[in-house]
Amino acid sequence: MDEVTGSGEWRGWRAATQAALYGTDGEGAPAAPGVTGPPDGTGSPGPGGSTEGFYRRPEGPAGHFRTSVHASPLFAEAVARLLCRVDEALGRPESLDFVDMAAGRGELVAAVLTALPADVLSRTRAYAVEIADRPEGLAHRIEWLREPPSALTGLLFANEWLDNVPVEVVEVDSAGVARLVLVREDGSERLGGPVSGAEADWLARWWPPGGQEGLRAEIGLPRDLAWASAVACVRRGLAVAVDYAHSADARPPYGTLTGFRDGRETAPVPDGSCDITAHVALDSCAEAGARSAARTHAPHPPSGLPARPATGAHPGSHTAAVPDTRPGARLLTQRAALHSLGLTGARPPLALASTDPAAYVRALVSAGAAGELTAPGGLGGFGWLVQPVGIPDPLVAQPGTETARDPDATRDPNAVRAPEGGLHAASGRDPKGDWAPAGGWAPGGGGPPGAG
Repeated sequence: MDEVTGSGEWRGWRAATQAALYGTDGEGAPAAPGVTGPPDGTGSPGPGGSTEGFYRRPEGPAGHFRTSVHASPLFAEAVARLLCRVDEALGRPESLDFVDMAAGRGELVAAVLTALPADVLSRTRAYAVEIADRPEGLAHRIEWLREPPSALTGLLFANEWLDNVPVEVVEVDSAGVARLVLVREDGSERLGGPVSGAEADWLARWWPPGGQEGLRAEIGLPRDLAWASAVACVRRGLAVAVDYAHSADARPPYGTLTGFRDGRETAPVPDGSCDITAHVALDSCAEAGARSAARTHAPHPPSGLPARPATGAHPGSHTAAVPDTRPGARLLTQRAALHSLGLTGARPPLALASTDPAAYVRALVSAGAAGELTAPGGLGGFGWLVQPVGIPDPLVAQPGTETARDPDATRDPNAVRAPEGGLHAASGRDPKGDWAPAGGWAPGGGGPPGAG
């Protein structure tokens, strides 16, 4: 849904963000990252940015913000262990796929390959899905694609991809009607027409904004569709989305749209000069992805755990009960996920300082890095959406295996929920140490400081 005036200056945030982040295809149509489709609308980045879009700039995302991938190589090592578990659950196939969605400059996929044991590495086909050009020096064995391969067998991993799938922003007017927020390239805003159609249905189901003037919401439907399309590419294996998120019982009343530039948070201005991002309704994506997986495979509960029957309405839903169509989909925090993969941040034994001081220092540094990745109020509070397709959940301990046991990781995998203290507990992307504010923006502002 996009509304453009005759002058072409005003448009919805989805079209504006798409052009600002990903540029155009040379004919005025926004280019599409990964499996997302371009919204309607035209326009090009303004004088502060690039005609190619923010994510095509030479410095890459790492020049403006830091993700778990950049925080420590321990993250890639944990993803490599997850790939090994998927390999085991698949019965060690002749060819094992690893897909890195929104790969940036290929940092994660390259590091995962480095961390794999030789027998797994020899069977792994690696793909980086990214709209930017292939970086120089990337290993030749890594295929650089605009869209994920179809019918893959293995692991599709999307770290901080969905938050950059552009969405529409709505705001409640003085009459209590949710209206589309229109924006210019300089970031100024005004209200457009009422939300209708599929966007209105999504809003009523997942993020009813209420009737108070100035309340905001972000319509996550494009992200649901993008995630469902990604899951549909998995013939057998696992799809994982990692992002800062919120759940139906704790949506931020004024939205989360914001920008990042040069390591600091800034007002979101859709001129190509900054990253534009918003937290993800991962619970909504979970349902969409699980529906997609259900079309390929029936629910596959792990051994020893009963299949969860249909339970009616999703927790926190404000609408009538619907059948549970989320086979195997699960939400957990990054802290719980990494604990399950053996990354705990535990301090080394003090006795090691006496017997091998150098090893103790190395272990202490590693524990500090693991602590950052698993910190409950930081990266550890990010949400992991785990969607098995035709295999048991590799993050749940299986009888007779050596899978690490973690209290948060061994709960019913069919329960799609916001874990205690998780998902919305994460305050936002880490722009090289500066955390985005939690809980949305100040009442009365209608959006981020400096917008509108």
